[in-house]
Amino acid sequence: MDSSEVIYEGLKRAGINFIVSVPCANLKKLLNLINEDNDIIHIPVTREEEGFGMCAGAYMGGMKVAILMQNSGLGNSINVIASLIKLYQIPMLMIISHRGTAGEGICGQVPMGKATTKLLDSLDIMYEQINNPNEVIEIIEKNEKLATISEEIIGLLFDINYW
Repeated sequence: MDSSEVIYEGLKRAGINFIVSVPCANLKKLLNLINEDNDIIHIPVTREEEGFGMCAGAYMGGMKVAILMQNSGLGNSINVIASLIKLYQIPMLMIISHRGTAGEGICGQVPMGKATTKLLDSLDIMYEQINNPNEVIEIIEKNEKLATISEEIIGLLFDINYW
């Protein structure tokens, strides 16, 4: 399996059945796999804040939720994460294409790339930086269980070299 297929398989094994996404070139193949899966409700959104709100509602309706996004959207989402997701202890995974890391070809991605882990730390959000596709399925399953048990949001960062 390639890097996108292992993330998809991890989401399936973890029982994620509601996903919102914001477009990202790195997530394109993964989004196509999710779109083709009739067992997953996939809702593309234009802004991350909208996606977090939809995930909150879906979780309250009994779904297992995740958001797929680029790290640039993390900055857009600070308020909704703090005042909705964390406040109401909504367990969910953030699958984050971590742009702006070593090897990034677009200089405009670098400032947010440097700020990403600092923002997650400041919000007291657990996260894991993932580089090895061979471990992804287990990491997603483990973190979905941890999110559910701890009633927390957890970030999984996939940097440019992962893709």
